[in-house]
Amino acid sequence: MYSFRNDYSEGAHPRILEALVNTNLIQTEGYGEDIYTLEAIENIKNHIGSDDVQIHLISGGTQVNLIAISAFLRPHEAAITASSGHIAVHETGAIEATGHKVITVDVSDGKLNPSHIKSVLDVHTDEHMVKPKLVYISNSTEVGTIYSKKELYELSTFCRDHNLILFMDGARLGSALCSYENDLKLNDIKALVDAFYIGGTKNGALLGEVLVIVNSDLKEDFRYHIKQKGALLAKGRLLGIQFKELFKDDLFFSLAKHANSMADILRGGIEKAGFTFLTCSPSNQLFPVLPDCLIKELEKKYAFNTWAKIDDNTTAIRLVTSWATEEKAVLSFIDDLKNLMSR
Repeated sequence: MYSFRNDYSEGAHPRILEALVNTNLIQTEGYGEDIYTLEAIENIKNHIGSDDVQIHLISGGTQVNLIAISAFLRPHEAAITASSGHIAVHETGAIEATGHKVITVDVSDGKLNPSHIKSVLDVHTDEHMVKPKLVYISNSTEVGTIYSKKELYELSTFCRDHNLILFMDGARLGSALCSYENDLKLNDIKALVDAFYIGGTKNGALLGEVLVIVNSDLKEDFRYHIKQKGALLAKGRLLGIQFKELFKDDLFFSLAKHANSMADILRGGIEKAGFTFLTCSPSNQLFPVLPDCLIKELEKKYAFNTWAKIDDNTTAIRLVTSWATEEKAVLSFIDDLKNLMSR
């Protein structure tokens, strides 16, 4: 059984494991003030091309979203997201548990645009309702789509014109930035959003995300928020060592490129077999629409998620490739798909 269920099935890249072992008995400061974390932060700032951002290493994506959004918002303020947004669907009401409403907008491709945001603002007009204040987007999105520079610029301009905070979930930002359709760079994102994060959990690290706070108004006392929410790790070095390794050269991007190249092969094989996709995804998540009878046979050898029922006989599944996906497994999936079709 080979899994295409997610991009965190494997442990960590060997370089990261080696770095953790080699530094294991070296004594350091705690709570993210160790030499490895400080060096990792400097390396990341160099990749972003800016020294005036504030960077925090946090263990996971849900923790980042929970801490950042609850810190950025006042008690009566709310977040806006696509209906498929991670904070609305897959975080067990974490944002609502902090007292902040999540307002969802139905979209077909996982992406928000200014008209979506305007539709929410037009409805929420006075103090008898929550005040929309933060716009939450993901890149890549939960359905594998990515934002172009033009789309992000238009969204950023609208948010700034309406005094809204623009926050980007980057759990799969590596895949988005290395996509064949991408025209964004880290410094572009820095210039267009108020805060974003760079995901390591889904791109070669054991765990960890890099929160980058751009807007100076959001920076004050942020470590207090991390501590209060239980995410200021005593052994913060475990995060620092990993991101030091990922960003001391282009390892982070080479791992994302591998995941995307495996998805490209998989996409090409599925298209050649004559099947369509639920979304046009240029990242490491694919959503092919397959006959249910075919899915049943494929499940005997491969693990993946069923995503959406299309009709009585067909379903969209989700296939995810990772930094460690083996090409032979991808080619095997394509061969099995062809063989099953010929029966």
